[in-house]
Parts: sequence; structure tokens; C-alpha cells
Amino acid sequence: MTGAGNIFLAAGGTGGHVFPAIAVAEELIARGHKVALATDARGTSLGNSLGAVEVHQISASGLHGGLLAKAGAAVSIGVGILQARRLFRKRRPDCVIGFGGYPSVPTMIAATSLGLPTIIHEQNAILGRANRLLLKRANVIATSFTETSGIVGTASDNIVLTGNPVRAAFSAIRDQEYPPIVPEYEGIKILIMGGSQGATVLSKVIPRALLEMPETLRRRFAITQQCRADDIDSVRKTYAKAKVSAELATFFDDVPDRIAAAHIVISRAGASTVAELAEAGRPAILVPFPHATDDHQTANARALETRGAGWLIPQDGFTPDALIMQLENFVNLQNVLVDAAKCARDFGGMSAAIALADCAEKLIGVKRNGGLGPKPGRVRKIAA
Repeated sequence: MTGAGNIFLAAGGTGGHVFPAIAVAEELIARGHKVALATDARGTSLGNSLGAVEVHQISASGLHGGLLAKAGAAVSIGVGILQARRLFRKRRPDCVIGFGGYPSVPTMIAATSLGLPTIIHEQNAILGRANRLLLKRANVIATSFTETSGIVGTASDNIVLTGNPVRAAFSAIRDQEYPPIVPEYEGIKILIMGGSQGATVLSKVIPRALLEMPETLRRRFAITQQCRADDIDSVRKTYAKAKVSAELATFFDDVPDRIAAAHIVISRAGASTVAELAEAGRPAILVPFPHATDDHQTANARALETRGAGWLIPQDGFTPDALIMQLENFVNLQNVLVDAAKCARDFGGMSAAIALADCAEKLIGVKRNGGLGPKPGRVRKIAA
């Protein structure tokens, strides 16, 4: 195959799954391929951000709850498989790439049942449950971390380290210098993000820490914080009591610009957040969500901390006193932040979207970047 391909992406409806898919879609479209996205109702709005991508809603459900709930989920997944098979027979894709999340499962099962070339991408340092269901079905398993636990029963030749794709706006930050830290009023800029839904623990602990620290320390920080709608009023009152002029919002639509301007980010440790920070070269204090599946956020944060690019603080240890101690260290030893920023930058820069696009082209036989394509007979065509 020497021309443009027809490539489907399948992703769960949250940003952690859809954003990497969008990054890969951007790369594939730039290469001249036709791209479509299969997701659930939550992911359609995110997917529609790329006008050149067809977005298809597929029935799906997580296998949670009791027997009746699981039976209902199985029916929903079965319906999704039939929907995806019909879609594939009509659209005839050359390759299907799954980005995890239960909404990707019906689409990927349909793809493998039809013999289509498939890739699954794992964003976290622990293989997600949806990808575990697909592990032995996929032709290629792409990982984001050097060590990803949970990958068993598959040939090592099928595993490739690509990194976690991020949108081009975060890659652009790599070309910008780390902001100079000035020893003046609000000289250290802190960006606080809690994920797509905010994080109440950050809204409780961080304003309290600013209130309780000495004024001479407090005045060194400029605060920008994303809060849940239920928390923003109380956060504003606490900062006002501390005489801190913080910029607060329930949502920021210019996150790359805000990360570029920040000296330190305080956030959860979702896979996309960790990848974006590494790509941008910004250090972070990471407070993993303790109830994440298989505690994968702790594994993500530990990978960043091990590289010297951030600090992992478990939620039960994330107290005002602990945060004050860490922030005071940044003021007294500013090279700590500069060195961590360099480590973060070294941790990123994997060109993950390019690597995944290369994998797809190699799998379907596009003669680009040395791609050789699959061996004859490895996959079969969709029956008419």
C-alpha cells in the first residue's frame, strides 16, 4: 500500500483517552490519511474538535456493579460490537487503533473479529482493564512508560515504547525557555489543576497552606487554580482572608499557555497530565487520586518522580504543613525547580504521535519512514 490509509481510532470518552487519540489523528491527517473516531456519548464533543475527523458513537459500558449491572453491560457491549462491525464493513478501515477505556472495547473486538490490523495504546504505567481484555487480540501493544506492569502472555516483539501522545500545543512549549524566577513579589507562579472535574482536596489544602504560611513566604507566590464549581466560593474566601490575589476558574481553555507560564504545577497524576507536563518541561507536585483503578495514578507519578521531574505526595499526606515545607524549599533553593524542569523536559520529547502513526503505517504497509507492512496472511480482508 503506497497511498493514504483509512484509519479508525477507538477511545473511551474521557480526556485521558480522547486527547491522545486527537494527537494521533492530527499527525495522521497531516500525512494525508483519512481518520475516524469511535467513542461513547461523552467523547463525541471532544472528538468533534477536529473537523476533519468523522466521529461515531458506539454502545458500550463498563463491567461494574452486581450481576444485573454486568449483564446489562454485556448486552451494551454486544450491541456496540454489532454497530462497529457494520460500520467497518461500510467504511473498510485499513487499521484500528485503540486508546483504552471501556468504550473502546466493542470497537476493538469488532476489528479483531474481522481480521483488521490493530494497535492498542496504554497511557498509564499499569495496563488498564479495557486493554487487558484486548491484549492477546491486538497486533501491536504501544506503551507510554519504559516499564508498564500487567502486560503478560504476549510476545515482546509485539510491544513498542511510543510514549503518550500529546497535542501539538504542548510540544510547542518545549521550544520555550523555562520562565526566570525573580526574587520579588509573586515571583514563583503556581498552576493548580484538578483534572476535568477539579479536585476538592487541592481546593482544601492549598488555600489553607497559603493562609497558614508566613506572610514573607506567601507573597512570593502567584496562584492560578482550577476549582470545582462547588468549591470555588470557599477557595476564593480563603485566599481573600490570606490576602492572596488568586486567579480562579472552573475551567481553563488555554491550559498550554498557562503551563508555559508556570514554574510549578500542582495536580492529580492522570496519564495525559503527566505526559503534557513532561512534554512541556514543567515540574509538578503530584497528588494521585487514591481511588483510581489499580492505583495507576501513583504509578504514573512515581515514574515522573523517579526521573527527578516532580514530587509525589499521597493524598493522605497532602497537608498544609507538608505543602508549606515543599514551597519554602522552592523559595530557598530555586535551582531545585530549574533542575526539575530540565528533568521533566528530558522525560518528554518522545514524539509519541509520530511513533504511533509510524506503527500504523508499518502495520498496513504504507511505504513511509521505512515501513514494510504486515506479512502476507497476517490479517485478512473484511468479507463483502
